[in-house]
Amino acid sequence: MPKQKAQKIEETIGEPRPLADRMRPQTLEEFLGQEDIVGEKKLLREAIETDAVPSMIFWGPPGTGKTTLAMIIAEHTKADFIRISAVNSGLKDLREIIARAKSNALIDKKTILFIDEIHRWSKTQQDGLLPYVENGTIILIGATTENPSFEVTSALLSRCRVFVFKQLTEEQIIKILKRAAKDKKRGLGNMGIKLTEKEYKIIAQIGNGDARVALNILEYAAEASGGKITERVILEAAQQTNLFYDRVGEEHYNIISALHKSMRGSDADAALYWLARMLEAGEDPLYVARRIVRFASEDIGLANSRALEQAVAAYNACHFIGMPNAMLSWRKRLCIWRNAKNPTNFILLTERRRRMFIDTAICRFLCISGMRRQN
Repeated sequence: MPKQKAQKIEETIGEPRPLADRMRPQTLEEFLGQEDIVGEKKLLREAIETDAVPSMIFWGPPGTGKTTLAMIIAEHTKADFIRISAVNSGLKDLREIIARAKSNALIDKKTILFIDEIHRWSKTQQDGLLPYVENGTIILIGATTENPSFEVTSALLSRCRVFVFKQLTEEQIIKILKRAAKDKKRGLGNMGIKLTEKEYKIIAQIGNGDARVALNILEYAAEASGGKITERVILEAAQQTNLFYDRVGEEHYNIISALHKSMRGSDADAALYWLARMLEAGEDPLYVARRIVRFASEDIGLANSRALEQAVAAYNACHFIGMPNAMLSWRKRLCIWRNAKNPTNFILLTERRRRMFIDTAICRFLCISGMRRQN
């Protein structure tokens, strides 16, 4: 058996580790959330319990349990589990892992390779995995916060199962916080902290579906206040809510779509929320203004003939005076348009007429051609 070099695995830091790392669930019973994936009698749960996991990609927002579930698999499996981060590894490390996996295969032992932030690898690096995932030399588990359809090669995706992780609910985060506050071995139980339900709820809301953020706030608030946590201490520890958003990625399109659907549904409050969320997260105001102009033209249309010129006026206001003053113009437009119903779908009607014209022209052409051939 060839000499095995030390694998470049993320170093485990000594105590004191962050609370979020210490409180990682060790078993599936402790794992909260993702019931659609690892709930009772789900296929992936049974695969983990029987040590028969396939190659797969975990995709979801930060703090939803992707790395934690991979670590639980590591505890359950009898295979050689190797963990690396795509941030500080490359083809050289992959070659060493493949050599190690081939040695394991000689003694009938499986090798599971977990790549955190797999979207950080280039297409060339990802292609290096293909033959070994294909022939079963390694079982790949990749974790990513980016859409795999954009960031993972299609050839690699075809060899893996993609599991989508959802943001944790407020109730699930509260359970995690309470567990951390009471746990004397891994959590903050020795500090004797006491929080009201309202204070737990505030931390969970600030966490916004991210358990790591919520636990970090709880830890900082407990240590900074000596265990005497109040609402003021929580807000000071949190400083600012970090909105999950990326200007060129999946969440960008999700939120602009939510804005459009809110306006179509005549829900002014929801429309203002999504508008404010995009701008607060750093979106280009002129991009949002252009989408509102589009909405005025296509969705409101003939129901309010002045909607388009009002939208263009709001766009010009944004261009001339900038933010945050332009926000007032947009708020007025959204609230005025919420009751505007387009009586006819002008675009769809126009498209149908265009298709009818083309089909009629094609039929006439074929008839004329046939008559000429007969003559």
